[in-house]
Amino acid sequence: MRLVSWNVNGLRSVLGKGFLDWLAGELPDVLCLQETRIHVHQIPAEATARLAELGYAGTWSTTQRAGYSGTATLVRGLEWQGAEGLGPLDSSLSHWDTEGRVVATQVGGVRLFNVYFPNGTSGPERLAYKMAFYADFQRLVESLQARGESVVICGDLNTSHREIDLARPAANRGNSGFLPEECAWVDGFLAGNAGGFLDSFRVLHPTQEGAYSWWSFRGGARSRNVGWRLDYFFISQDLAPRLIDATILDHVTGSDHCPVLLELGPARG
Repeated sequence: MRLVSWNVNGLRSVLGKGFLDWLAGELPDVLCLQETRIHVHQIPAEATARLAELGYAGTWSTTQRAGYSGTATLVRGLEWQGAEGLGPLDSSLSHWDTEGRVVATQVGGVRLFNVYFPNGTSGPERLAYKMAFYADFQRLVESLQARGESVVICGDLNTSHREIDLARPAANRGNSGFLPEECAWVDGFLAGNAGGFLDSFRVLHPTQEGAYSWWSFRGGARSRNVGWRLDYFFISQDLAPRLIDATILDHVTGSDHCPVLLELGPARG
């Protein structure tokens, strides 16, 4: 099962930059999009038709605020069941679902979470919101893991985990996305209370430098590879034997992020 995750920074924008042609060439089994910034009824009819021709169907989660956030998980050739938000899994978490940040899907023997995690750059209040979201999300997925579910989490984490994951760590220690408390949360999430999760890319590429998935539009950052690794596929420990590939598709343009890919072998048993 090949899964691709991409923060498209506006679906309308990438549709005008060859997105559908790229998708027709890549044809992942599962496509997870973040920051779609669009409601389903606003998607151009020709794009909807092309997605159907390619065999994709899925779940869209949208925000109450126009032109903001939004996620979508599209599946091709596999049985799936999807739901918007965290609320369907835990009603006490439904207050997080107003910003369209999560699609949860059962597919290919896993519970897949496609998440556009909050950004904490606008000030202390938003950073607190981000950290609270992290904490509640962790409790939910750890409870599923403790029940024996295989869990995959993908999307824009809005945090670079370690110094190796951004080009200029020293200059960004005081900036959200690389604050000590954000990095510490990733440490704790990977360690976990129910066996922990694996950063699939670092399992296969533990020392690779210059591996980034986001670059500022300013100052020619992408051409100079002054970037951050903000986009991840985390997998529960039980999926380690199924891990085949985890790659950053940094040749793909159209957004300030590039796609990331995960390939899992078939479920056993």
